[in-house]
Amino acid sequence: MYYSVRHLTKFLYSDPVSESIMETRMHPRSDANQRCLNYQLSVTPRCRVFSYRDHLANHVHHFDIPGQHTQLVIVAESLVEIAPIPQVPAFLAPDAWKELDFLIEQGDYWEMLFPSEFAMPTPALDELAENLEVTRRDDPLQVLHELNERLYKYFDYKPKSTKVDSPIDVAINHRMGVCQDFAHIMITLVRSKLRIPCRYVSGYLFHGNEDHDRSVASATHAWIEALVPQLGWVGFDPTNWLIAGDRHIRTAIGRDYADVPPTHGIFRGLANSELTVAVRVTQSEGTPLLDQELPVPEDWSILVERAQQPPSPPLVNLTQLQQAQQQQQ
Repeated sequence: MYYSVRHLTKFLYSDPVSESIMETRMHPRSDANQRCLNYQLSVTPRCRVFSYRDHLANHVHHFDIPGQHTQLVIVAESLVEIAPIPQVPAFLAPDAWKELDFLIEQGDYWEMLFPSEFAMPTPALDELAENLEVTRRDDPLQVLHELNERLYKYFDYKPKSTKVDSPIDVAINHRMGVCQDFAHIMITLVRSKLRIPCRYVSGYLFHGNEDHDRSVASATHAWIEALVPQLGWVGFDPTNWLIAGDRHIRTAIGRDYADVPPTHGIFRGLANSELTVAVRVTQSEGTPLLDQELPVPEDWSILVERAQQPPSPPLVNLTQLQQAQQQQQ
């Protein structure tokens, strides 16, 4: 299966800023069942873009715009091939917990076992663990399947009910959040209560006409991967009660969102910023020609053109020298 992914990010500033420094993690990974065949990143105002791989092999692009500007537009386009994923069984053998512990002792998984910035146990999480019966029983895979389902049924999906830097207690106390919150809650439960290595996955989800996903098609997505004996890293999507499959496109993996935000940066200036994000994932049954440009839907072309037009008159000034720029998942 082939997917073309287009991801537009626009920061509009209330007054001219003197510099923007930005990192992006929008380049799909090439590993396991996924290959990124083509990737392009365009930035307005124009600048030189550099790239590197972090310690988890995520592609990171970064740039610095030192001149005055009133908006920053980033357009990432990629072509990804996803191979069929073997079906994940419902359970494992009775001795799977022993096998998992041996696997952990022989490997280097401490990074995905210890608490992290957004995956820190709290009294509210402990209470949730009791309510959802998150304990070592049966076998690791069966418990993960059940937890994936119970989190889906326990929480409501509601955009803008939390913020990009909200701790897990906000979603737990209100029983609502977005995919970023559900991923953090599941990671914390799996690490602290089950002692299973677990990591955060940032990416995209293709929404077909017959799919009944709660997450919105116009945004990035997040889910988790847990280390399972005999199977390796298995993806669970508690937002939509799914096993991550050939509709899930992985861009980056980390301990939690703090390691893999799609955009992360600061600007210098006495201004406020307004963020606009648009994502479009389209599917192709046949093999695309890599030497030809990807077909661009007319409405997407109009959206990009409008984003790059000069902004309207200034908004409202704020007395702030530097401000972080990130987008929630």
